[in-house]
Parts: sequence; structure tokens; C-alpha cells
Amino acid sequence: MPDDPLPGLAHRGSVNVPERILVRLPNWVGDTVMATPALRAIRAGRPEAEITVEGPPSLRDLLDGLTCFDHFLDDANRGTTATLGRARELRRRAFDLAIILPDSVRSALGPFLARVPRRVGYSRDPLRRVLVTEGPELPRDDAGRRVPIPMVERYLNLSRHLQCQDRGSHVNLTVKPDELQRVDEDLKRLGISPDRKLVVVSPGARFGPSKRWPVEHFSAACDALVERFDLQPLIACAPNEIHLAQEIVAQSPNAIPWRPDGSSTLGGLKALMSRATLAVSNDAGARHVAVALGLPVVVLMGSTDPRHTACNLERQRVLRTGVACSPCHKRTCPIDHRCMTRLAPDLVVSAAEELLG
Repeated sequence: MPDDPLPGLAHRGSVNVPERILVRLPNWVGDTVMATPALRAIRAGRPEAEITVEGPPSLRDLLDGLTCFDHFLDDANRGTTATLGRARELRRRAFDLAIILPDSVRSALGPFLARVPRRVGYSRDPLRRVLVTEGPELPRDDAGRRVPIPMVERYLNLSRHLQCQDRGSHVNLTVKPDELQRVDEDLKRLGISPDRKLVVVSPGARFGPSKRWPVEHFSAACDALVERFDLQPLIACAPNEIHLAQEIVAQSPNAIPWRPDGSSTLGGLKALMSRATLAVSNDAGARHVAVALGLPVVVLMGSTDPRHTACNLERQRVLRTGVACSPCHKRTCPIDHRCMTRLAPDLVVSAAEELLG
């Protein structure tokens, strides 16, 4: 690893100027939340640096309010022209160091084309080894196979490679006062009193239908949570998943869709979670938003390996079945989706009782 004469400083000519660091975020909401401990460590380890995080525009709302970076750089477009434009923008900003959290070729291509001198990331294949200049090794077993580790640890290994000391492994987000005010106004509009206890129900999963618990199970769980704990279910999902909320509401007289006009934002979701008593979610972004805000959450997990998210589990209950085909990591189940259909709604009630007990 190249020597750093002073942490947080770069030398351009004979003048010391603040080091300019680019952190390429993951595209997924949950993975970005799980990267917050690494962002916190980088800020602490490079206190004088100017830190820019780069990712899809939707992540701006997600990370808004955190103090572990200075600037947010949108990266919304794909294709050759967009990639070259991105490289020119990165080149113009004259970054000294790029920390590339995702494993994709595209995420590392921009800093490579921009000639960022230090590019830290994992090298999963020969092309990535060309695009990054350094990085930690991926953990492997005695047979040389990759060993799944929590994403929090995966990202912290990159900050540790830069000799940035951990500042805890807890994930964190913040909520803006104007978002809280907007949520309170929305609750009033829906006829929900300020002292009503809420359960945020998140039936979506951007990855694909294999990660989604059946809507009829969500409906039954909503009714059971009302009866057992007197919780008001609010169905929160992305604008392109409104149909899931509508299907749940059609089967449950107790459930209320949250912002059914499709105007949901991640800032609004954070504010809603901060007003809730409990969350019920698939293994998707909403789960990690809830955890980052200290909300107890019941997680329905089927097609994914729990080892990737085995961190900050104190206030989570992860429900899984023991079927042989899970985890498969497929976007769509090729058979009968047994890993999710066999998770009965009464399991959610039992898990909620443990968390709220």
C-alpha cells in the first residue's frame, strides 16, 4: 500500500491541500445502509479530507443528514456515453483516492478512466484487478471458495485497508425535521391519531419476486398484529410496487397504504420508520432502514443467504424455513417458492411478541 505522508492530506506540487476522496456507493438501498459504518470510519480516519460519495440519485435522500461525507455526486445514467461522461467529471474533480464499495466492473471503470491514482476495492476477476490498484483479499475457505461475510464487515475491510479505525459496526441514518413534519401531516390526513402505535409493513423487494413474502400472508399478518398488539399497519413500498399494497389492502380491512399516490421517497420512509413501533419487511432495503433507525423488525427471508446480513441482529428476528433449495439467490423462483410460502403469518406474531415483549 502506498505511504500516506499525513492522513487526510495530499501533496500537489509543494503545497499541502486536503485529500479528495471518492467513495462509490452500492446501488442497493440495503447495501448502502450497511456501508455507513465504513463511511463513518473513513471520515474519522481522514478528518481533513474532502469526501464525495457517488451513487444513484435516490440514495441522496437516504444519506441526507449524515456527517461522514461532504458532497453527493449523482450517477443516474448507463451506457458508453454516460460512462465516459462520468469519467470526465471524476477527472475534473481531481480525486486522489477512490474507494469502490461494489464489485461491478462499471463502478471501478469511471475512477480508472479518470486516472484516480489510488483505487481501492475487491478484485473478484481479472478485469477488476486491472481497474483497482489495491485492496484486501476476499475471505475464502480451505478449498478456495468465497466465504459469505456480513456486508458491514465487507465494507469495513476496505476502510481498514486504509488504516481507518472502526467507529462501531452499527448502521445509522438520520431524519430531517421537515420529513417528520410531513409524515405527521400525512398521518393526520389518513385519520391516524398521533398516539396510535404503527407497524410499517414493506412487501416489496427490488431484487425480484423470489424475495417477496406472499401478499396473502402479509394481509393475514396485518390483521393478526392489529388483534394481538393493537398496531395500525401502514403498507410502504416503492412507487412501482403500489400494486402489492393494493392487494394487501384488498384482503385486509385493517391495512392502510402509505402514500398511495406513488410519491414515496427514502426520506419519507425514514421519517415513517422513526414514528413506528415495529416493522415487518422482506430482506430488502426497508429492513435496513428500520434497523438503522433503531426500530425492531421482523424479517421474512427466503432466497438469500443470511450470512450476508448477519450484523446488528439484536432488534431483528429473521424468519426462514429449512428448505434444501434455499439460499438460491435467484430473482424468480423456478418451482413453488416454498422458502417463503411455508413461512406462516403466526410466526410473525410470535417474533413480534419477542421484540415488543
